[in-house]
Amino acid sequence: MTIDSVLMAQGRDVSYTEGTAKLKGYYVKPDKATGKTPGVLIIHAWKGINPFVQNTAKKLSLFGYHAFAGDIYGEDNRPATTEEAGKTSGYYKNNREIYRSRIKAGLDQLIKAGADPEHIAVIGYCFGGTGALEAARANFKINGVVSFHGGLNADPKMAESSVILPKVLVLHGADDPSVPEEQVNGFRNEMRSRKADWQIIYYANAVHAFTEPEAGNDNSKGAAYNAEAATRSWEHMKLFLRELFER
Repeated sequence: MTIDSVLMAQGRDVSYTEGTAKLKGYYVKPDKATGKTPGVLIIHAWKGINPFVQNTAKKLSLFGYHAFAGDIYGEDNRPATTEEAGKTSGYYKNNREIYRSRIKAGLDQLIKAGADPEHIAVIGYCFGGTGALEAARANFKINGVVSFHGGLNADPKMAESSVILPKVLVLHGADDPSVPEEQVNGFRNEMRSRKADWQIIYYANAVHAFTEPEAGNDNSKGAAYNAEAATRSWEHMKLFLRELFER
């Protein structure tokens, strides 16, 4: 895959709704789509749909997947600052039923766009990584989820105990201060108690947001880009998707 091929992939904005909320996602169709072509829903990080998420959708389409970046916040609610992003993302992390409803609306839109409803995955970054795990916890009709440097804690108010059916892959910075080992241990216990098919891959010297170039390269800030971890995690996701979809 080259930079030119990614730039040439054609995506488009898609307006849709969830209840009374007006949402605007971003969709990229694969070149050779049939009725059995898998789809991947991408959940954005805390600042919403941006060029990084759009490029992720384009790259996934080049592998032959329908790719849809779902909108959690709404088309009129785009955080302009980190303070606004923290407040907005925090609302959904503290109201996970609403968060799940927005994810479900994105899944419905992905299938409406042509993805095979029997072959669906959800991936997410940071805030969106938390959302990907919520899709698994909710047992949406999907094959698996991938969380890139996402929060791992479950909502204790929901107290779910059913078996988690989607397969779970967590791609985690070994030095991520936003997700301490106590939270990782809690996640492990949750996955075991709910009999999930799950795995965690740690990346050495990686902190939060390790896939995002705009995060800079200073690990002392707690969030920084790590090119090696970004490349390795992308390859691990590709392998996971191939296993899910038997491609």
